[in-house]
Amino acid sequence: MTNLLETERLIIRSWIPERDAEQAFVIYNDPKVTHFLGKASLVTSVESQRQRLIEGIERAHRRNNGTGSWAIVEKETTTIVGTILLLQLPDNNGLPTQDYEVGWHLRQASWRKGYATEAGQVMLNYGFNVLNLPVIYAVVKPENHASIRVTERLGMKPVGRTNKYYGIELLLFQLDALEEWREKTGAVLEQRVGGQKSGV
Repeated sequence: MTNLLETERLIIRSWIPERDAEQAFVIYNDPKVTHFLGKASLVTSVESQRQRLIEGIERAHRRNNGTGSWAIVEKETTTIVGTILLLQLPDNNGLPTQDYEVGWHLRQASWRKGYATEAGQVMLNYGFNVLNLPVIYAVVKPENHASIRVTERLGMKPVGRTNKYYGIELLLFQLDALEEWREKTGAVLEQRVGGQKSGV
């Protein structure tokens, strides 16, 4: 088991198909979860879910560029609450573009707990500081208001509608590495200044 990232409440780790298939099935067999992901994302058996996890790991090995999709695990319960991904966006023919997206899929029982934002923040940090990506995008169906709110909390800027990816019209959001770096630097500076003031 490989842990990639960690937050206060969550561990982001590699999928383990034999062990994780049943919990992943709970996520992707739920029509409310897959409603915005398209019919192809709905799985009908634990075995097909296991196979899908295996195929995802194999694709990540072939890409060998640090991208992929990972399990989001709740530290307190060790339950898998969802998926976080950082991948090349596919064009309308399903071929990878040079644009990278961050995305999240959470089981219903873990909605409205801030997990998507928490996992998204560390994944953006990973994309900028480990993979050195200059910009990271998110694509959201216009009616998916919950995911739009997550992009806002992540500080991603709305760019408008796009037909460039997945063969459908989507809302496009982006965050530039420079903006991310500036914000983090600004926060550090504020803490330092605050510390000096409190010591005076």
